[in-house]
This record gives sequence, C-alpha cells and structure tokens, in this order.
Amino acid sequence: METKLLSDHAADLLEAAALLQQGKVVGIPTETVYGLAADARNPEAVRQIFAAKGRPADNPLIVHIAEMQALEQVAAVVPPLAVKLAERFWPGPLTMILPKRSDIPEITSGGLDTVGIRMPSHPVARALILLSGVPIAAPSANISGYPSPTTAQHVMRDMHGKIAAVVDGGGCSV
Repeated sequence: METKLLSDHAADLLEAAALLQQGKVVGIPTETVYGLAADARNPEAVRQIFAAKGRPADNPLIVHIAEMQALEQVAAVVPPLAVKLAERFWPGPLTMILPKRSDIPEITSGGLDTVGIRMPSHPVARALILLSGVPIAAPSANISGYPSPTTAQHVMRDMHGKIAAVVDGGGCSV
C-alpha cells in the first residue's frame, strides 16, 4: 500500500475524511501527538490500527469527537460532572472514561464497558472528525513501544505502507 502525504488544505481534508468513511486509517495531528485515526464504530477499521501499530488488541483506544453533542453518540451515560469538565477543559488533552454506547465495538474499548473520550483542540483533527461524520479512534501513530510522533514526517517514517494517508497539520504544540 502506498501511503499518501496530504496537506491541511480543504481538498486534502475532504480526501482524508472520505478515506475515514471508507474504513481506512489516516495519520492525523492532535495538539499532543499524531494519531492513527479510524472510524471508532467500524471494527475492521479499528483492527487496522492495531495491525499498523503492532499493539495488543486488549489495549483500549481513545475516541475523539469534535463537538459536545457528539459526547452522547459515544457515551451511554454522561454525568453532570463530565459535562462540567468538558465545558472547562475541552477542546484539549483531557480524556474522560465513561460507560460506552452499545454501538462502540469491543475492539475499540479493549473489551471494557467504558470508553475514553477526548475532544482535541487541533483544528485539523476537529475538521476531519466533522468532515468524516464519525467519531474517530486515534491512538498515537507510532509503532507500539516506540516514541510518539509529533510531525507528519515521523508518521510517514514509521507507518509508510501500513496506512492509507497522513495529513500534515504541522508540528504538535504540546
């Protein structure tokens, strides 16, 4: 498989969103590290993340959303305290563990009844989530056990030939 390097321009973001909708894996920037993004509700897409990373399948993935309304599309229950925390710290690098909805596959949650949910502040990550229309599972885009990537070039080095594309959204800021 040839891994495409895409820019953060509109046409490339639409292409990356289409790949996510097709069940492909795309490297994307967040404020902390680059992640391997796939539709969190698509078990086959999520399996591709584990295969690319060499990560054990019982290790849960964080699901990324772009808007507060999407929280209820991932979590079965959203306590008032979770809403307060989200309003205060999202978007940003806060992950909340909440009971998952039944349509979040076990492979995404590592077989748990809960799921980690986060709203990244990186504009490219949020744009791709919105454009694709799906919550995105996105662990770091490194081979399991290696340093987490903070540039698109790092992802291309580690994941070329293993994923469909990488969106270059610049270096991570945190």
